[in-house]
Amino acid sequence: MNVQAVIFDFGGVITSSPFEAFNRLEAERGVPQDSVRRINSANPDSNAWARFERAEIDSAGFDEAFALEARALGIELRGADVLARLAGDVRPRMVATLDRLKAEGFMISCITNNVPAGKGAGMAMDDEKATAVAAIMQRFDHIIESSKAGIRKPDPRIYRMMCEALDVEPARCIYLDDLGINCKPAAALGMAAIKVSAEQQALDDLGALLSMQLP
Repeated sequence: MNVQAVIFDFGGVITSSPFEAFNRLEAERGVPQDSVRRINSANPDSNAWARFERAEIDSAGFDEAFALEARALGIELRGADVLARLAGDVRPRMVATLDRLKAEGFMISCITNNVPAGKGAGMAMDDEKATAVAAIMQRFDHIIESSKAGIRKPDPRIYRMMCEALDVEPARCIYLDDLGINCKPAAALGMAAIKVSAEQQALDDLGALLSMQLP
């Protein structure tokens, strides 16, 4: 495979998955595990989460709309509680991989579904994490944020937008995401898609496609 660009999702790939933090929140509040995932899976193109990722509502609007959607399913959770757990922990080996890829001459970029909350693209809730995320973002040749583009994955247009920005054919790209639903459109366009379930697995799969030993 003649790869020119490697395109990364952010949360769940460069950082740990927010779903881990959501599960801790659910345990603390005494609601069923994966309640947040269940709420966000209902009406996935028009629910509060989808509208927030497209910046169609603000934080206050999301807080209320999410609470109503949760209550409709018999779950008591506020949107603000979920936002407080959004930013995952940076995975240093993934950051080292970004540097290695740049040094090897690959273009690297990021397509992230995010919301206009917290500090910066990584939605950090404290200055230290925001600074760390900003330093990572500076490494990318191009970034598309759903909250700025008004389009969110898995809309195929967002992947085409990235290819156009990098001036590269999809068949010359590798795409990494922790959600299978977001990998499918990338694969349909001709990208080699890697569904990230764990950091080591992602590094192994990426290294195999590139014939490289990654950190």
